[in-house]
Amino acid sequence: MAANTKNQFLAQLVATHGSALERYLARKLDSPEDAAEVAQEAFLRLHRLEAPETLDNARAFLFQVATNLALDQLRRRKLHLQFVSGERNQAADSGPRDVNASGASPEHILGARQKLALIFAAVEELPANVRQAFLLHRRNGLSYGEIAEAMQVSESSVEKYILQALQHCRKRLASLYPPEDGG
Repeated sequence: MAANTKNQFLAQLVATHGSALERYLARKLDSPEDAAEVAQEAFLRLHRLEAPETLDNARAFLFQVATNLALDQLRRRKLHLQFVSGERNQAADSGPRDVNASGASPEHILGARQKLALIFAAVEELPANVRQAFLLHRRNGLSYGEIAEAMQVSESSVEKYILQALQHCRKRLASLYPPEDGG
């Protein structure tokens, strides 16, 4: 009977505050899709509690949990953007992008092929879920939302997986090709 009470309480909480919570989160995250995902995670966290119906102020608790989750997502988003920006700057500073472009020396082409082989090896070293997310994004061009749906995980998990993959590949490249001084 206690589980039924808990479920009824949570259903009432969703009906009463779900829309307001999503609007609040959409303003914080600037994304209705992310807001819906964070709101769902906040309700799941409440569901995991032993007896959420005994909380003094369940609405305040719900909004606080959702706010914390939104802040986590914003931090991850900022880190991801900083990392991608750094990758773009590094690529822009490293000379010609197309190693097959006319004028590329055989040494440059060989070096690029060696780096590519190293990246393939680094991708193979990744945990299966990280590798899958990375390849779906980079090779298949899927969005984070599409990957999340395909892998049946949250979009924030996809962000973490891809960031982990990029960091791993970069670390492996840096171990054999240290950055040059002055750049």
